[in-house]
Amino acid sequence: MKKKQKIEGVNIYLYRKFYSEQDSQKILENLRDELEWRKVRVKLFGKEYTSPRLSCWYGTKPYKYSGYTWKERSWTRTLLKIKRDIEKLTLKKFNGVLVNLYRNGQDSMGWHSDNEKELGDDPIIVSLVLGSSRRFMIREKKIKKNKQQIIFESGDVMIMGEGVQKNGNI
Repeated sequence: MKKKQKIEGVNIYLYRKFYSEQDSQKILENLRDELEWRKVRVKLFGKEYTSPRLSCWYGTKPYKYSGYTWKERSWTRTLLKIKRDIEKLTLKKFNGVLVNLYRNGQDSMGWHSDNEKELGDDPIIVSLVLGSSRRFMIREKKIKKNKQQIIFESGDVMIMGEGVQKNGNI
């Protein structure tokens, strides 16, 4: 069921099959229907780009990254269920979620750290993968050649704990 796996060298924990395949499929269908997906313009390294994925923000406070500000928005029924499940797992409280929809193999996310001041000094970030398997890469900020790859399957949850955002790029 929910197997915890420590990734050596980084403070990342994987919970394989946190949601069953059937539950994952239903959650994905609900999120596709419930959420207000957007393709936004972001600023990276002084240039403006259209984000190569669809995204949306739900949370008790606005959230800003790469020059784009997401407004406060109430959680949907499905997001609240996921939030409760993750809070039970982590024993932490979460006040927002940035949801990304990768429609195909061309949609992506570049190297980054979740280091926006709204998230705090050393935020804990949780990722849930639904649908197709996805490749996730992490590298040390100081030694960029030191990379690690994780393949996620639908229903897997990853917790990026203390130090990951300060010391790594994901």
